[in-house]
Amino acid sequence: MNATLATPTTPVARADLDKGLGTAGKLGFLAAVLVGIGYVATSVYSDASAAGVHATAFLPYALLFLALLIALGFEFVNGFHDTANAVATVIYTNAMPANVAVVWSGFFNFLGVLLSTGAVAFGIVSLLPVELILQVGSSAGFAMVFALLIAAIVWNLATWWLGIPSSSSHTLIGSIIGVGVANAMMHGKSGTAGVDWGKATEIGQALLISPLIGFGVAALLFLAMKVLIRNNALYQEPKDGLPPPTWIRALLIFTCTGVSFAHGSNDGQKGMGLIMLILIGTVPTAYALNRAVPASYTAEFHANGDAAYAALHTGPVPAIAAPDARKTVTNYIANKTYEPATTPALAVLVKDIERQVDEYGSLAKVPASAVENVRNDMYLASEAIKRLGKDQKAGLDESQKKSLDTYKKSLDAGTRFIPTWVKVAVAFALGLGTMIGWKRIVVTVGEKIGKSHLTYAQGLSAELVAMGTIAAADGLGLPVSTTHVLSSGVAGTMAANRSGLQMSTIRNLLMAWVLTLPVSILLAGTLYAIFSHIF
Repeated sequence: MNATLATPTTPVARADLDKGLGTAGKLGFLAAVLVGIGYVATSVYSDASAAGVHATAFLPYALLFLALLIALGFEFVNGFHDTANAVATVIYTNAMPANVAVVWSGFFNFLGVLLSTGAVAFGIVSLLPVELILQVGSSAGFAMVFALLIAAIVWNLATWWLGIPSSSSHTLIGSIIGVGVANAMMHGKSGTAGVDWGKATEIGQALLISPLIGFGVAALLFLAMKVLIRNNALYQEPKDGLPPPTWIRALLIFTCTGVSFAHGSNDGQKGMGLIMLILIGTVPTAYALNRAVPASYTAEFHANGDAAYAALHTGPVPAIAAPDARKTVTNYIANKTYEPATTPALAVLVKDIERQVDEYGSLAKVPASAVENVRNDMYLASEAIKRLGKDQKAGLDESQKKSLDTYKKSLDAGTRFIPTWVKVAVAFALGLGTMIGWKRIVVTVGEKIGKSHLTYAQGLSAELVAMGTIAAADGLGLPVSTTHVLSSGVAGTMAANRSGLQMSTIRNLLMAWVLTLPVSILLAGTLYAIFSHIF
């Protein structure tokens, strides 16, 4: 892979990318970073104090603070690494000045995080090895968190330095797979036992589907515009900073806004899930269980638990002790293999969770010494139910699945919550990251994919396809990468316009995309093995 991407073979009217934030802007940026760090520290201290937790040792809280900084650092890097998805086309079509575009994008990334539901925040967590999730506060848990985050940051920074747009999501998932492989091998298992092959397959599909969608659909949209909209100015290089026609400019700004908001609401949630995992492992009393559930929760939880138990077992109580049931359910989640004892064991675990919650009266009254055990049991039951509902070997009918799904929602309400300060911290990190370091990849997308300058119509076609892809991916669950779609979309419009492509850049893009998964797996696995011996 070349260290420097190819430069255009013909001179272009380059967009003004040198206007920075200014002195006032830089001071405001620095102040925002310091305020954000202080806000995180005081929020953790306040929550811990409210839960009756007092620091008795320095090291765990030092590791907590470091882990939070690294997690927020990942979101910060993610911000400037993925900025080009939203701003490259509006900058190179003169729809917005560069310094305005990145602040605009940063604000809507910030807003996207704040207004996100948090529904997918824990999806990334479920990809991690279950035994490490249950022991996230241990040395192995810290090794896992540090390894996957540092590996993702290193690869994102490497591709950013080379000016190559690549998928941050694929990098993070590759890092998670790497930790899983290393953990399995360190415990005498086959390396493949630690891999979520379903997710790995999705990434493989994305590597194939995303460029094809971006290239093909953007090219077709551009050709359709040439046939339907007879305005030569739309298909020529922008002149002397002249903005596009009002309706094109409005559409470009709209797509920039939509992509920025969607990026914040989607990628920001991944950071939230990892931060909650860190908090649960370090300060379980404050964060392992949702102590702010409504008063009606306990009664509903018991009713749903009884229905779930009835759906899982209709005969006598199975002769399985709770510890054995817990082990059986854990093995089912880890190995993804259904056995005759799986359903009875889950029934016993459900009944034992009922007993524990009933013993203390409510989640808010669970003592500090029991919080981690109750939370782990609830997490195991939730993950097992999710997998059991899709497992044909379990033989569940629709009414059983419905009862279990209702109970799962009760479990998740008690364990999968995100404090407001976590959302605000991630929003700050992602939003501020968007405002710096964006130039390298923006230049690649705007100047180094095609041999001619990006026209108004080409920018609009590529960005509309990127925004449409986000909507389709969210609605249909398509395994696509917005980064890949936008870069390929620009290439597609260049090919459709017969402008020519800079093949050295295209080769570097494809190489980076193909290498993202194996490099992040290798890097994270190696770091996990090293950190496991340090912590």
